[in-house]
Amino acid sequence: MKKLQSIFAAVCVAALVSGCGKSDSSANGGGPAPAAGKKLKLAFVSNNAATFWTIARSGCDAAAAELGNVDVDFRIPSTGSAAEQQQILDDLVAKGVDGIAVSPIDPKNQIDFLNKIAASTLLITCDSDAADSKRVCYIGTDNFAAGQQAGKLIKEALPNGGKIMVFVGYADAQNAKDRFGGIKNELEGSNIEVIDLRTDDTDTVRAQKNAEDTLVKYPDISALVGLYNYNGPAILNAVRSAGAAGKVKIVCFDENAETLDGVASGDIYGTVVQQPFEFGKQSITKMAKYLGGDKAALAGGKQIIPTRSLKKDDIAGFKADLAKILGK
Repeated sequence: MKKLQSIFAAVCVAALVSGCGKSDSSANGGGPAPAAGKKLKLAFVSNNAATFWTIARSGCDAAAAELGNVDVDFRIPSTGSAAEQQQILDDLVAKGVDGIAVSPIDPKNQIDFLNKIAASTLLITCDSDAADSKRVCYIGTDNFAAGQQAGKLIKEALPNGGKIMVFVGYADAQNAKDRFGGIKNELEGSNIEVIDLRTDDTDTVRAQKNAEDTLVKYPDISALVGLYNYNGPAILNAVRSAGAAGKVKIVCFDENAETLDGVASGDIYGTVVQQPFEFGKQSITKMAKYLGGDKAALAGGKQIIPTRSLKKDDIAGFKADLAKILGK
């Protein structure tokens, strides 16, 4: 089966960026090394229930099938709250999992808790980092670079400049900070003004309301930009309801089906897509290798999986490859 790599010319999953990791000397970051021949119990914990994570789950399942000696417990915080995510992590540790990959919801305020988890089991971060914690490695996107890609799309969509509003679930999440920072960096010196960053706590109803309110309060708004998976569809619904499709440009992230359809129709100018399949597959594969004694599997503290910008002409091919990955 063609994997998500076929969407990109090259997948740099082995690219290592020095810096943030704080590896532990034990095989699994805190607990005892698993016995030889033991079937590993690994877990993956998302930060919300977005469809983005369905693709990551497929990657986890693919890794487990290839490895043969791994059981994967995939967990989704239904409320998208840090408290629920911490409850899930506590439960996994109590069940004796050998390793956990997590996308921290509130990394700034979860450091002590994540360190407690890292003392009991192998802990890596995925999608959103907690670089100041004792996690062994981060696997995922260079979100600052992805923000710069989004910034380039915004400049293309608004060659004459204009005002934009940016939307996200949590402003303090590292991926959100990095994406927003990358956008602002790319827009420096342009005639595009960022009015503000509006948050929604991953509540899709609130996300659409934020976009609707912006369209009313700022009738001269030129573009709406969404940083999380569900923000694209929420913005699209708001813009269409206001009769502003095509007039107000939209730039967003990820490959939500509604987002892809919106790009294909021309109502969304473009989206920056990650590789969630590889997030799941590489997290499970590399944790298993690390726990088996291959410390190089999680070396370097960060392992970056590249992103890509999609516009109207790219959608048909991308959707075909995505369907193969999901077995559809």
